[in-house]
Amino acid sequence: MEKIDAKILIVDDDQDVLLAAKLFLKQHFSIVHTEKEPENIPAVLANDNYDVILLDMNFSKDSTSGKEGFHWLNVILEIDPAAVVIFITGYGDIELAVQGIKEGATNFLLKPWENKKLLATITANLKVRESKKELEELRSKQKILLSDQNNSYSRIIGKSVAMEKVLKAATKVAKTDANVLILGENGTGKELVARAIHKASKRSNEVFVSVDLGAISETLFESELFGFKKGAFTDAREDRAGRFEIANKGTIFLDEIGNLSLSLQSKLLSVLQNRKVVRLGSNREIPIDVRLVCATNMPLYQMVNEGKFRQDLLYRINTVEIKVPPLRDRIDDIPLLIEHYLEVYSKKYNTGKKRVSRSTLKRLEKHNWPGNIRELQHAVERAVIMSDSNVLEPSDFFLSQMEEAKGASIAPVSMNLEKTEKMLIRKVIDKHGGNISKAAKELGLTRASLYRRIEKYDL
Repeated sequence: MEKIDAKILIVDDDQDVLLAAKLFLKQHFSIVHTEKEPENIPAVLANDNYDVILLDMNFSKDSTSGKEGFHWLNVILEIDPAAVVIFITGYGDIELAVQGIKEGATNFLLKPWENKKLLATITANLKVRESKKELEELRSKQKILLSDQNNSYSRIIGKSVAMEKVLKAATKVAKTDANVLILGENGTGKELVARAIHKASKRSNEVFVSVDLGAISETLFESELFGFKKGAFTDAREDRAGRFEIANKGTIFLDEIGNLSLSLQSKLLSVLQNRKVVRLGSNREIPIDVRLVCATNMPLYQMVNEGKFRQDLLYRINTVEIKVPPLRDRIDDIPLLIEHYLEVYSKKYNTGKKRVSRSTLKRLEKHNWPGNIRELQHAVERAVIMSDSNVLEPSDFFLSQMEEAKGASIAPVSMNLEKTEKMLIRKVIDKHGGNISKAAKELGLTRASLYRRIEKYDL
């Protein structure tokens, strides 16, 4: 007979009861643990997860009140709110049974029990455990999905040869569970590619969790990605699942992975190798099943040679690499992108349908777009807002100002990407008189991302 894959814990001060229950249950379940001392419950639960816990109601001699059982029930539920606890007692008091259910127990079992009754009760309550875990996952995923609703993610737009290559690779890798590393400059649409992979995968009905690693500080890294228990730190007022738990059975997208310090890279590698996370404040390992997609605009191979990025982590995340081209290398897609954003922002600002003149299109195609699609998007939005005409001219896009501010950085003496980025950031910050918000908006970056680059380049 095939055993059910489940972990059972029995807590009772009667050694004979423990022995009899274990001998019977281990024939039917993969793991059966016993514990005679209830004081050891916190330590036992800190080291493992159990699908069903059988808990004696009375541990003191001649006690029939059930108070001890209720105390330890509350301890168990404090440690694991999704725990399924079945009270066992030698006293058939219906009032205790009702009170036990009200306190949070899932079921009630009288001893001496019949083995068939014991097996049926545990088997039925395994489904309750699954339901509780699913509900907890759904609540966590709902928060992610609700936050996603505040962001608009369009489809990938492009028919150029460069983008066809990207889409072909994405479609092919989506059918597998291989880890994917997406490379490309800022604003090229790396997250859109990641979402396209998820949407075309067998995990498409599950959640897609996006994490901007560049925006998470070292102190918050573990709590954000791995979760925490109530009381793990000052502001930990409740148990919270981390991003890896929330992404279970779905896809987790780690953006800007090149920004991680070596110590955080080590922690991430451990999780990826073991496929388990441990919440802060707990010792319990939680299995995870996620599809991993990472992205960066940083030269990871060069960073490996410089000792700034772990080689074993790079091998772990880049089973397949996809390089997203900059907008200047896919000029054929510019008309499609402009048409798309004109439609989006004309509707958003209720300006009526707008289009660009032929001369405008030619100017836009000649522009270098250092901020890539994100820069083009902001340029179209600004033109839609500022122009009173239905036909947008070059002057509506402030191209001369854009080229004046960024032109020097597009044709630098050095073709080094970091030097180019540093020159561009300094020029735009100077242009806006040190106003970080305005500079970030023009560069197509978040304030946090721009601050990180200011610190990185010591500007």
